[in-house]
Amino acid sequence: MHQLDYLNTCPRDAFVSALGDIFEHASWVAEAAFPFRPFSGVAALHDAMTEAVRKAPHNWQLELVRGHPELGGKVGRAVGLTDASRTEQGGLGLDRLSDEELARFTRLNAAYRERFGLHFIICVRRHTRDSILRNFERRTATDPEMEFQTALDEIGLITRLRLVAAVDGPGKPRTDGRLSTHVLDTMDGKPAAGVRLELYEIGASARGLIAQATTNADGRTDQPLLSGAPLRIGTYELLFFIGPHFARLAMADPPYLDVVPVRFSIAEPEGHYHVPLLVTPWSYSTYRGS
Repeated sequence: MHQLDYLNTCPRDAFVSALGDIFEHASWVAEAAFPFRPFSGVAALHDAMTEAVRKAPHNWQLELVRGHPELGGKVGRAVGLTDASRTEQGGLGLDRLSDEELARFTRLNAAYRERFGLHFIICVRRHTRDSILRNFERRTATDPEMEFQTALDEIGLITRLRLVAAVDGPGKPRTDGRLSTHVLDTMDGKPAAGVRLELYEIGASARGLIAQATTNADGRTDQPLLSGAPLRIGTYELLFFIGPHFARLAMADPPYLDVVPVRFSIAEPEGHYHVPLLVTPWSYSTYRGS
């Protein structure tokens, strides 16, 4: 990782070498941002780089967009694929698609290429597979000029995450989201400690466990259920295994409520989603907290 202070004072060649891979196969973006040093923060550095893209000739922008790889199926074999792209797609399992998923991505990629002559670009780290596929189908029907601008916007989101991972310093843009919970026994007016939790991502073709935790004495988890990265846009289910809590209180044998499922959606990757459970032995409620 490079320090912002170093990038603000190093020679031009060192600056371009450090940041040349942030924008896929487009070291000219770093070269264009260099004259605007010093940068007050990491966000200001990224703003200068994205502004360079916006002011670049259209053919340079076009080559930047075309430099991004196709989504799904060919991640491991793509020629010239950067390590960053391979990691981003692999992190969502786009290099391990089922036959059905691969067929759908292949069909969508072909339709998008036929309409726009480009590869579909989206910031994979902010989406679930279902969200990517929804955007794929929706965006294929948009106006070509609007879609080209959307592709540039998505490159901005992709490179913001890459830059935050590559540069340390003040003024970083917000890139992480957070998911938390709190279980309250409203009959006793106390936090519910020792409640087991399971968090699942709910997809059209699969349901995957992504986090497990147990509430502490305050009815919260010691760490957020999700943090340190963007929350992926999609649908989730949080299971509260509340039965043992009321069994310990000898409310009934077996307790009326056993497992309470709360299914919800995430639409803001950099947001804070707080999903509390207010529960009695016979009823429960939830809401989006803060």
